[in-house]
Order: sequence, then structure tokens, then C-alpha cells
Amino acid sequence: MLRSTMILDYIHKNWIEIVGAILSLIYLYLSIKQKVTLWLFGIVSSLFYVVVFFQTKFYADMSLQFYYIVISVYGLINWKQREQSPKNELPATTISKRLILYLIFGTGLVYLAYYYVLANFTDSTIPKADSLVGALSVVGTWMLARKLIENWLVWIVADGLCVGLYIYKSLYPTAILFVIYTVMAIVGYYQWKKNPN
Repeated sequence: MLRSTMILDYIHKNWIEIVGAILSLIYLYLSIKQKVTLWLFGIVSSLFYVVVFFQTKFYADMSLQFYYIVISVYGLINWKQREQSPKNELPATTISKRLILYLIFGTGLVYLAYYYVLANFTDSTIPKADSLVGALSVVGTWMLARKLIENWLVWIVADGLCVGLYIYKSLYPTAILFVIYTVMAIVGYYQWKKNPN
């Protein structure tokens, strides 16, 4: 009886995080399957995580949720337009060497911008790690919207880092979600390489 009361109390106190995690898992599944509806689940799960990350002072992750909403609209439009083209689907492609350099540079700039803001204007307790995850996530989501296969490699690193950060902040449902994300990013990478459409 006491255990079930504790579980219900935990669910009651953390329902926003739990629902956000469930919606995020659906988003991940649809990403791997290359279904355009992934973007709708991305928008809704991001709305839930704005609240979660604000409450836990993960400000870079919170701001990322707004970015995710915008990039999800872009991804939805981009993928939908390609579905309606004569070829019918936006194929997954590999990244060029030149674009790799741009993305590394861009990731560095986003990291520095995040770190500057978090270190100087917030009460963030982990500005370096939060900034790194933020920068990788910005780039990874843009790569996903462009359907670049290597987006999964970025997510493997970013999601793996998140596991430790969320455990540190006692966000256990989210930490479990990101363990699954890390494993599924590996699956997604191999599945997209094997079947780019």
C-alpha cells in the first residue's frame, strides 16, 4: 500500500515529465521509421519539456525546446514537400566533408553563445555541460530536418551526455528516456544507412 501510494505521488508530482518522455519516445520511433508525423510529436513533447527544464534550471535545454518547435515546423514542411514531389520521399543522404567543417564551426559558436549566457545571466549549476548538449542538439536537429544520416552520430554523443546530466538533476524518467534515445540513435544510424528512404 505504501509503495503504491509513493508511486502515485511520484506520478502526480512528475506527470509533465512522464508525458513528455512518452511523447518523445513516439517521436524517436517515428524518426527511425522516417515518418513525417515525427515532427508533430516533436512539437508537443517540446512544449512539455519547456516546463520540465525551466523548473530544473536546465536553461539551455529549455531554450532548445523553443528551437525544436521551430525546426519541427521546418522539418514538417521540408519532409511534406518532398513527399508530394514526383520522387515521393525525401531520401536520407550522407554529409559532405565541407559541411562537416561548417557544422563543427557552427557547433562551437552555438556552444560559446550558450555558455556566455548561462554563465553570466542565469543561475545554471552546470553551464559547460548544458551548453555542450545544447550546441550538439541544435546541430543534430537541423541535420535531422535535412535528413542527413550522420545526425544519429551527433545524437549518440548528445543523448549519452544527457543521461548523466539528468541523473545529476534527479530527472529519472528523462534519464531513462535518454538511455533509450542513445541506444535507438545507434539503431537509427544503421537503419538509415541500410535503407535511406
